[in-house]
Amino acid sequence: MIYCVIPQALEGELFDKLTEYYRDDPNVEVIVDRRGGPDRRRQQGAGHDERREIRDRRHRRIPGTFPPTHPGD
Repeated sequence: MIYCVIPQALEGELFDKLTEYYRDDPNVEVIVDRRGGPDRRRQQGAGHDERREIRDRRHRRIPGTFPPTHPGD
């Protein structure tokens, strides 16, 4: 499903036009963004979120040293 999201300020200008344009495509739905209030993704003064952990997924090398190799062995 593809959502064509229209800002609320442009609803009167675009909603009917885009609904008509995508009328024959069942995979597209035209919707109006009606969210309000403060953006909760970035809270003022929240700082670093301690719950999030970023891990290095690469395999670690085996600890220790390897014996020297000599050409021709």
